[in-house]
Amino acid sequence: MAATIPCHAARISMRALSSLQWFLAASSICRIDGFSFSSTKKYQRRPAIRCRRHDGPSAYHPFSTFPRCFSTTSISFSSKEQTPEESRMTRDCLNILQSAIRAVDPATAIRTHLQKHDASNKSFKIGDRLYDLDSYEQILLIGFGKASSAMAVAVLEQLQQNDIEINRISGLIIVKDGHATFQEQETLARYNVIVRETGHPIPDQRSVDASNELLELVTRVDHQHTSRRLILACISGGGSSLFCAPQPPLTLTDLQDTNQVLLQSGWPIQDMNVLRKRLERGKGGRLAQASLAATSNGNSDMVSLILSDVLGDPLDLIASGPTVPDGSTWADAWRLVQERLSPSQRLALPTSVKDLLQKGMDGELPNSPSNDDPFFERCHNVLVGNNEAAVMAAAAKAMELGYQPLVLGTRVTGEASHVARTLVNVAQHVRQGPPAYNLAHPPAALICGGETTVTIPQGCTGLGGRNQEMALAAALALKEAKLRQIVFSSVGTDGTDGPTDAAGAIVDGNTIDRLRGDAAQALANHDAYTYLAQTDDNGLSPLVKTGPTGTNVADVTVILIDSKEG
Repeated sequence: MAATIPCHAARISMRALSSLQWFLAASSICRIDGFSFSSTKKYQRRPAIRCRRHDGPSAYHPFSTFPRCFSTTSISFSSKEQTPEESRMTRDCLNILQSAIRAVDPATAIRTHLQKHDASNKSFKIGDRLYDLDSYEQILLIGFGKASSAMAVAVLEQLQQNDIEINRISGLIIVKDGHATFQEQETLARYNVIVRETGHPIPDQRSVDASNELLELVTRVDHQHTSRRLILACISGGGSSLFCAPQPPLTLTDLQDTNQVLLQSGWPIQDMNVLRKRLERGKGGRLAQASLAATSNGNSDMVSLILSDVLGDPLDLIASGPTVPDGSTWADAWRLVQERLSPSQRLALPTSVKDLLQKGMDGELPNSPSNDDPFFERCHNVLVGNNEAAVMAAAAKAMELGYQPLVLGTRVTGEASHVARTLVNVAQHVRQGPPAYNLAHPPAALICGGETTVTIPQGCTGLGGRNQEMALAAALALKEAKLRQIVFSSVGTDGTDGPTDAAGAIVDGNTIDRLRGDAAQALANHDAYTYLAQTDDNGLSPLVKTGPTGTNVADVTVILIDSKEG
């Protein structure tokens, strides 16, 4: 049977529910305090053009590359081992995930927060402040992150409403390989905005060169122009790696080696960024300082449009807070290294990094700029999108499809395989628990957001990502509990999960039986991608492949529970 999935989505803005955060927090295997990436391998370079159509049956579960393409996808779900209800629920999962990603489309987010204020002049309302664009002789558009090119194009589309002269605009955008479409690059080039593609999650020399170029650009403009300028910064998830300018005397190799240690440590991103702010020239408010502090007459203003991929949306942690006052210190970074790294991991840190930390502790180096620095009065940070918006859109779509949605929260973290098993246990309770005081009643949809962690041991050669690891662990748990008519899905909203071309995966209680090999061993080896990339007898794989989506607000997990056990 072939199912046609229309690429449309509901958009809602609601306050997130968190009725099961207590349940997850009570478990020793789940945390509500952060996340990290799941592998140390570099991403593979992809072609710049990501806008494509899926016109027929596919081995994978694709849906259109949100938000850049709008098409109809036909996928065959005729697996003989999957019940008709599971086939329908798999299609429903795809629809729900589409809605989640569409809700955090950068164009929608930017349009909502950057609007023309008065038709009679060129004033724009950005966040809660008004800016008279006619009063600025220069508009500098900069950005970094997986979604920065899509965000920058959306900014230009809004500015076009006022017929801003092209020669007043220039800038530089740093984006992950393959995450700027050909159309986006063409549009940005027309407005004198350069696009630099660089490595992620491990910075490469291109990252350093582009970051130094950006810092030179904002500083050079300050020194050479006495006219007013407005700096618009588009910042999104992935910015910590993409905007990478080592603090002298550190080198790229020092940062790469440090990043490897952090990725293997299992630190949440919050802790990683405390250390990163000490080691680089642009993080921890230093970009704002470089952009504004040199303007002694106060003629420049800066607005950062921020798409959050960090749980709880702390602005000082998103992309390591380049335009936000830094509340952390050298002492905080030193404590984390001493208390949260094993002796072997501390030994693996480059000597130059440890020496820099020691100088900071000895007072030889200044801390990052804080709230007391006056230039922050001219820097306005605006949150334009987050994981909550994606999760609530998923809940609305689930309700539309006939499920009772239950939002478990938007700060779910912890070891990916442990979190997956906990969620399967919750699904089993919803299915088999006593009706009185149950959390929900099938057909139900359990929905949560966040970013889990996969702790990679030294020498691990497995390939995967946190969402694929969750899916594989869930498939094993569903099989062990003999649970059918429950479908588990988890994807990264940016369309990439770990160093793979998959966004995540969708599994059910019979997925393991449809594939070959030792699933438990694959999980132990953190090799979820290799295992889930297999196809069953009908040529289908559990992997979900979207291509880069143009957005990035962490992960979304959806578990659908049918009223019948099958």
